[in-house]
Amino acid sequence: MRPVSSRIRPLTFTVTHDKALHMAFSRAKLITGLVATSALVLTGCSGGDDSTGGEGDSYRIGINQLVQHPALDSATEGFKSAFEDAGVDVEFDEQNANGEQGTALTIAQQFAGADLDLALAVATPAAQAMAQNIIDIPLLFTAVTDPVSADLVESLDAPGSNVTGTSDVAPIEKQFELLKEIVPDAEKVGIVYASGEVNSQVQVDQATEAAEGMDLEIATQTVTSVTEIQQAVEALGDVDAIYVPTDNMVVSGIASLVQVAEAKKIPVIAAESGTVEGGAVATLGIDYTELGRQTGEMALRILQDGADPATMPVETAKEYTYVVNEAAAERQGVTIPENILAEAEKK
Repeated sequence: MRPVSSRIRPLTFTVTHDKALHMAFSRAKLITGLVATSALVLTGCSGGDDSTGGEGDSYRIGINQLVQHPALDSATEGFKSAFEDAGVDVEFDEQNANGEQGTALTIAQQFAGADLDLALAVATPAAQAMAQNIIDIPLLFTAVTDPVSADLVESLDAPGSNVTGTSDVAPIEKQFELLKEIVPDAEKVGIVYASGEVNSQVQVDQATEAAEGMDLEIATQTVTSVTEIQQAVEALGDVDAIYVPTDNMVVSGIASLVQVAEAKKIPVIAAESGTVEGGAVATLGIDYTELGRQTGEMALRILQDGADPATMPVETAKEYTYVVNEAAAERQGVTIPENILAEAEKK
């Protein structure tokens, strides 16, 4: 499988002083206790709580994941694997908001009062909840489409606070080119998305712009819960294809969308590979495990090398790959071109 290179472009962090005071106080207590015991013990144990990247360090990291679905699960696992590969000892406090913004906010508030070295938010709504509450430790995000529009960072190049991370911005124009290859006679494309997700509205706007240059019409329906997905797909009417953005609500309920698409023989093109595994025909998308790993590597630079999130640019996926589901294509009445099959990962 040959990766397709990405052409996507990819307050000051104020906790250093407070953390330094905390570390100094902790060391003072440690030294006082050890001196009372023996100088030998002091020599053998000093530096055990030093979180500046020395050998034997351990960290506590809180993870707030918006909802369980393959893309976000993969991002979280990729993040954790970066620490495992580096041989760094970490205690992870993993929480899942089950798609509820209120729950994501509660988790963020709990993390704000916890003794954490760093926090991770997985998906835009979770990141927004965390950014409102996590201000005195580094906060990283992943699977966030547009962190500027979501008010997470001041700019992609200079985040400006304790928050930075990785964006899952999709190559939407290339994905629509893929759609046209698979459905060459397509004239109208339907999109169902959650009205409350900022990242989804950004993608719909980008899809609309891309469609204009390809003589495609976009039809949209919004949902506020997973239970509305099937009805929303029906309400799209007579469309030639359906495009599924990286919308957390829709992706978590992809089975409902695919059920209608298969019944109507409407091919589904996705923005990421987990949706293809869930029944879409194909995508030119990112590997969320690798995106999560990138985020973990950023975290290691912060924790071990003292990197400042305020000046760490937001990163994007380094490459994209074709992913196809031939069985889904057959059920939805289309044939995947041989040139795509030759390069694609099969689901």
